[in-house]
Amino acid sequence: MSTEELRQVIVVNSELNLPKGKLASQVAHAAVAAFLEATPKARSAWLAAGMPKVVLKASDEAALRELQVKARSAGLPVTLIEDAGRTVVAEGTVTCVGIGPVSAAQLEPLTSQLKLL
Repeated sequence: MSTEELRQVIVVNSELNLPKGKLASQVAHAAVAAFLEATPKARSAWLAAGMPKVVLKASDEAALRELQVKARSAGLPVTLIEDAGRTVVAEGTVTCVGIGPVSAAQLEPLTSQLKLL
């Protein structure tokens, strides 16, 4: 597995307008959770490549759920993050989705239309 092509994508729910600290913690949850869903080979290669990732934004919860379904249908490691509700948002609020690490080519069809956060 080529380490140059592996990427992880985190897509946030921009509708929530989360404070920076809360947003950072949710992105971290998605990055770790998606990483744990990946194969051991992909995890090792991605770590060796320096853990490349990009954070994108989606319009709302429905867009994140749709992305999760598409990623899962494509056989990609994916995790939808639902907040515990201890601080800023209500319990169960969908804050972001993490995909990968997988090849950039596998991510492109799912995320090419999304904007950088």
